Amino acid sequence: MVMVLSPLFLVFMLGLGLTPLTLAEDDRRYRHFLIQHYDRSPKGRDNKYCETMMEKRHLTKPCKSINTFVHGNKNDIKDICKDKNGKPYRGNLRISKSPFQVTICKHKGGSTRPPCHYKATKDYRVIVIGCEKGWPVHFDESFVPPHK
Repeated sequence: MVMVLSPLFLVFMLGLGLTPLTLAEDDRRYRHFLIQHYDRSPKGRDNKYCETMMEKRHLTKPCKSINTFVHGNKNDIKDICKDKNGKPYRGNLRISKSPFQVTICKHKGGSTRPPCHYKATKDYRVIVIGCEKGWPVHFDESFVPPHK
């Protein structure tokens, strides 16, 4: 007995096969964002914290000139991509409605080869991120929220 596959069945199966690839790509970009910019419960938040975190997160070959770590709950960051904690900003970017605790690590200068030396700045700031399909994938900037 020969089984004939209908074109609709083939389209259905193809769709099932491609869906995990799309989800995996979204997940990969989100995980990369978290690796570069998220640290739930930082210890110290001083120059040594920056030097340790930048190296641990593989941001020191070459020494990255500036990087911001956002602290707190991942879901609060994800909510910036929705209206719950974010609103449209410039272009496709979103700005947080509430400030986040952040640590900004700025390269002190000199050689861009390791060992890298960083100056830490601790602050509460609103953050601007890029989102794709409801997921944070790009950190753009942060600034002190304007006084109301």
